[in-house]
Amino acid sequence: MMEYNDIFRERTKKLALEIIREMAKVKFSDEVSVIRKQIIRSATSVAANNRTVCRARSECERFAKMCIVVEETDETAFWLELIEELEILPIAKVNEFKSETEEILKVMSSYKKKLAKTL
Repeated sequence: MMEYNDIFRERTKKLALEIIREMAKVKFSDEVSVIRKQIIRSATSVAANNRTVCRARSECERFAKMCIVVEETDETAFWLELIEELEILPIAKVNEFKSETEEILKVMSSYKKKLAKTL
């Protein structure tokens, strides 16, 4: 059975990769260019910082990185809302990304609260 860290390391990385692949298919425009760059940055930041949480040298460092994970996951949700409202990607794909982002946000927020109690 996979451990929590392994599961979410894979899930956050998979989400980032899928967002990169989908956004790469979208035809260039100024509005898309800004949103593409921002959502790719936030989604990859979630994955990268989640990996850092797993390797933290202290509980304080773990908590600080988890705060970034939560913040960046929420930012990814924001960009997905804009993508949905501007109809940049198919709604089924946006809903898939939003669902996964929301699940990750719930889990990471819960873990952040748990970590805060240990400090």
